Amino acid sequence: MRPGGQGRSVRRAIAEQIDPITEATLFVADHAAHLTTVVRPALAAGKLVISDRYSDSRFAYQSVTLDGIIPEPEKWLRAMHNGWSIVPDKTILLVIPVDDALTRLSTKSGREHFERREVLEKVQNRYLEFARAEPDRFVIVDAMLDKDEVARFVADAIRQVVVFGRKQKRK
Repeated sequence: MRPGGQGRSVRRAIAEQIDPITEATLFVADHAAHLTTVVRPALAAGKLVISDRYSDSRFAYQSVTLDGIIPEPEKWLRAMHNGWSIVPDKTILLVIPVDDALTRLSTKSGREHFERREVLEKVQNRYLEFARAEPDRFVIVDAMLDKDEVARFVADAIRQVVVFGRKQKRK
C-alpha cells in the first residue's frame, strides 16, 4: 500500500503555513479519503494494510499545534474521528531522541513548522502517552538501532499480528 494520507492540498497548506485549524481539518479530510480509497477496500479484500502515519500522528502533532488555539485539542481531534475512522490493530512507534531526529532531517528545502525541537519534544511525549494508555496496541521500537535491526524487529511485530489474527479467526 502506498503511505497513508498527506495529499497535495495538505502538503501545500503546510508549506503556506495556513492556520492550524484549517491544517488539522485538511489532515482529517485526507485521512477520510485514504480510508475510502485505500484502507477499507483493502480490508474488505482480506489484505493486510500497513500505513505510515495514521490517526495517531494527527492526535500527536495537531494537538500540539492547536494547543492554546482551541480548548482540549486532542479531544476535539478524536471527536472528529469518532464513528468513522478505523483504529489500527497495532501501531509501531519508532522512538528516537529529538536531537538525533533533527540531525537526520534534511534541510535542503527547509524544515516544516512541525520539525522544530519544541514541537517534536511535545509530539514525542504525546505519542509516549498514547503508548502508555494502550500498551497492547503500541509496539515501541528504538530507532537508534541499526536500520536492519529495526526492520527485523518491525517485521517480526507485523508477523505476530498476522499469525495471531489468523488464529483468532479460526476460533
